[in-house]
Amino acid sequence: MEMTGTILKLALVDIFKEGKNKEYFTGRPFYLDYGNAHLLVADSWKMKVGGIPQGSFLLAFYENEDTVSEALLLRALGPSKLPTDSDIVSSMVEYYKDNTRTAGKNNQLDDFTRYEFSFSGLDCRVLGTFYKNQEGHLVFGADVENFYSANNYTVFKPTGKVLEVIANLRDGDYVPGNINDIRLGKVRYSSSQRFQEKEENVPVYVSPKDFLGKRTALFGMTRTGKSNTVKKIIQATVDIGARAKSPLSYGEQHPSDNIDPFSDDGAPRYPVGQIIFDMNGEYANANMQDAGTAIFELYAKDVIRYSVLEKPGFKVMRTNFFIDVLAGFELIKSYIQYDTGDYVKSFTSIDLSEPEDKQDQSAMTRYKRKLAAYLCCLHQAGFKAPSGFKVNFPGNIELKTIASGDPDKGMSLNEATNWFNTVWDNYADFDFFNDYKKKKGHEWADEDLKAILVMLSRKTKPGGNASVNGYRKLRGILDLHTQTTDKPFQTDIKECLRSGKIVMIDLSQGEPTIQQLYSERICQEVFQDSMKRFTSNKPNNFIQFYFEEAHNLFPRKEDSDLSQIYNRLAKEGAKLNLGLIYATQEVSSISPNILKNTQNWFIAHLNNDDELKEIRKYYDFSDFAESLIRFSAGTDKGFVRMKTYSNPFVVPVQIDRFVVNKGK
Repeated sequence: MEMTGTILKLALVDIFKEGKNKEYFTGRPFYLDYGNAHLLVADSWKMKVGGIPQGSFLLAFYENEDTVSEALLLRALGPSKLPTDSDIVSSMVEYYKDNTRTAGKNNQLDDFTRYEFSFSGLDCRVLGTFYKNQEGHLVFGADVENFYSANNYTVFKPTGKVLEVIANLRDGDYVPGNINDIRLGKVRYSSSQRFQEKEENVPVYVSPKDFLGKRTALFGMTRTGKSNTVKKIIQATVDIGARAKSPLSYGEQHPSDNIDPFSDDGAPRYPVGQIIFDMNGEYANANMQDAGTAIFELYAKDVIRYSVLEKPGFKVMRTNFFIDVLAGFELIKSYIQYDTGDYVKSFTSIDLSEPEDKQDQSAMTRYKRKLAAYLCCLHQAGFKAPSGFKVNFPGNIELKTIASGDPDKGMSLNEATNWFNTVWDNYADFDFFNDYKKKKGHEWADEDLKAILVMLSRKTKPGGNASVNGYRKLRGILDLHTQTTDKPFQTDIKECLRSGKIVMIDLSQGEPTIQQLYSERICQEVFQDSMKRFTSNKPNNFIQFYFEEAHNLFPRKEDSDLSQIYNRLAKEGAKLNLGLIYATQEVSSISPNILKNTQNWFIAHLNNDDELKEIRKYYDFSDFAESLIRFSAGTDKGFVRMKTYSNPFVVPVQIDRFVVNKGK
């Protein structure tokens, strides 16, 4: 018989035995339905169990029959009204008016009244059900199949191993802390810890399977521990990646049923690559906050750092626009994509890819002309070509009467620029062009070439005056160009990630436009390569993308263009083994398309209702909305509410401080 739910190993703990510890009796329900429970609790019971913090877990055991092994998992939310509350409040007010002491050693209340005053109601959320199946296995289901009268249940506060099982619930046959688990922190219910600091710490683990190839969000204000959490995830990924079985072979083929990216023992089949887009330079550079925990120093042999500017220890991210033409043109298109000029839009829509059919002489002729004209635009804008660089393209003998030089034999960029400018000046009046159109049925210059000639000459019409900025618009990205003929940086980065390296992209010294250009270009390169491998039936290793200050890069909430690379990473990355980890304090600014595809959530302090409104939409974070807006800067760093892919509900966690693992 097929089983559903989370099956738990009985060898770890018997919840129905150890969970009913009389020392942790908490109360009894007086109302129960499929989603909520109201409990009667007393001050003495709360004191005995070490308090009942908001968000804490409770277990309501069914006790009417010994043959029924069932317990409802509850979460404490807040006070609930008792039928007697009105009478109690009235009595309290009267005592206060009489100036009667109602608390402390000199309490003047009689025993019965003091007893009545000690009771209160507690509102709880029902998170699911523990029960034993027919095989005797302990199973958790994330709902309530049936509930009985409230008087049949007794409620206890779980601690120790019982709480460890609850906090680490996960799909599958699972024991917390197994060989593939990574300890991330401990259970923490509240900011104040008068009771909690006296109790046993209960560890919280995460599974690499929850993060590799998945989407993970870290939300919280600055200085709430997001970077520390990211470091913990990076460390966990390095540790699990070290267990990879074999390097990724570029010629390897998948079997027809698509190979599992994990081995039988839970380790990834291939090395895991990680790339960090470091907006503030806090990962790629040493700083006082690291205190010896800088990622690039800890994993020096596996880290490759890139920067926008030249500096020691970094590779420079620049492209030779004359050699890597398509990559350079993509950067140009990204740079001027928001320009509203018609001639600019025409320029960004040209196709500079080489024709697939090299035997098509007409297509090759048009391609060579527009490529040469485009390179002349770069030259005019100030991009420096490699020494001795020349262009050659098919000309026409008839054009020698107006334009000097022989394009078929090769020209310098200055000569070619003059040649194209002369052609454009005479394009409307020279008989050759009119006769060409009548004879061939189409113009000598196609629409792509015309768009380039407008950009090159700065003249929107042949023979007119220079009335637009043209090639001058390209000068804003001169710093992205290099004269060297090395391998393009994005190709080098892709190969490093395929081999399991950690790549850090230091964007801290780049303008916002440059940051976006580099980020998008690199993401596009890896995504396209992954998609090509996927459609070619070749394996993809896991590659994890990390984005700090994601609101500076990701599409805004109101942006409806779902074709942007970050949206594609969120929607299609899973099948390509591409993971996405992003951190920001502006939840409300992130595209809903990305949020809806996020599987892992780490929520720290948020300081306004707009952000909380977004958080309430997902999973059971509404249970924590009030506590998320409270914050103590000195004591709450790393205090998050965590929901991972395989966990059925949110768990409040204090993330461990990232420390150097001396054994690695």
